[in-house]
Amino acid sequence: MIKKLLHTRYRVTDLEKTVAFYRDVLGLQEVRRHTSGRGSQLVFFKAPGSDEEIEICKYDGSGPVVIGPDLTHLAFEVDDIQAFARESAKKGYPLSDGPHPNGRGGAIAFIDAPEGYEIELIQRAKDE
Repeated sequence: MIKKLLHTRYRVTDLEKTVAFYRDVLGLQEVRRHTSGRGSQLVFFKAPGSDEEIEICKYDGSGPVVIGPDLTHLAFEVDDIQAFARESAKKGYPLSDGPHPNGRGGAIAFIDAPEGYEIELIQRAKDE
């Protein structure tokens, strides 16, 4: 039986640019990095308050990275979407969509990671 989700993997072409985005723009903590037995370069991140990790993988042997529109995304809770948007734009990553109020006092927005993966930002209503 499955016990729990451990990590989600995203394969990229430019490992260091993606690592900088997850660390410096999203504010995630790099918890470890290593090279797998087959030669994949792996970097693992955690978000504050989460147990699951995000694995960023560079493995040229799999060919080019092709990300289809609306295929997958990660979603993160933020305290203040407007403040996040200002800070990420200063770092060269403006929101790609939103923010959009959700009708309950919160909002959602999206930002694109360097390889084109979409990141959803969720600001919960004050009473949630």
